[in-house]
Amino acid sequence: MIASAVAPQLTAATIFVAFAAVFLISFMRGAFGGGFAIIGIPLLSTVMDPVTAGGLLAPLFIAMDLFALRYWKPSTWSKPDLVLLLPGLVIGIGLGFVLFRSLDHRAIAILMAAITLIFVSLWFVGGGKVAVGPRSSPKAVAAGLTSGITTMVAHSGGPPLAMYLLPLGLSKEIYAGTTSLFFTVGNAIKAVPWLLLVKPAGNDWILMMVCLFAIPAGIWLGWRLHARLDQRQLYRACYGLLVVTSFKLLWDGLSGYLA
Repeated sequence: MIASAVAPQLTAATIFVAFAAVFLISFMRGAFGGGFAIIGIPLLSTVMDPVTAGGLLAPLFIAMDLFALRYWKPSTWSKPDLVLLLPGLVIGIGLGFVLFRSLDHRAIAILMAAITLIFVSLWFVGGGKVAVGPRSSPKAVAAGLTSGITTMVAHSGGPPLAMYLLPLGLSKEIYAGTTSLFFTVGNAIKAVPWLLLVKPAGNDWILMMVCLFAIPAGIWLGWRLHARLDQRQLYRACYGLLVVTSFKLLWDGLSGYLA
């Protein structure tokens, strides 16, 4: 069943919170290439239901991607990894669209959180060192597929991709650029399915137009932060963000069962 979005009330508080959330997501996009949109969603969820928030963000992601391409140019893309990752991403988004209405989102959130926390724990046990390993086609396909499903279902495709890319020991520019293009492709593909599943209504379009103004500054400031971080600092930040994302997913899943 395709549901129309419940348009939020266009109050000053709603505009401020939505603007702040889009700015935060744009900032993460500029600093780390993308994949951490879920960090901004709790803010949006304070003024609208999560499904409406997903429909609001889907077109805005494309605007973020277009602006981010000014900074994450083809020279920052790891093309061999993208060749392995993108087919799984496309299939995963298709599966996510088909299963959106029947998937138990809470169980998926808990499982994704548990896997990510185990991955980060292994990094901490290893003394915070990046264990560089070879590329693996099966791992890349699995990462792309899982990221496609989770980005379609909950805009949370970052952890599966990070679990594949971080152990490769890519330079900070290549890591961020590859992540950026990966989600540029994913966001372009999933925008239409999201708009079909959650039809924006009324004030949603006005809110989108207002939030567009948060994107350039957010991405630029994030990119400036990226330039100031050295390789080790960037990887530490990425692992730290994975912890935050994991606990957010875990909370979403468990609170759904306990409600």
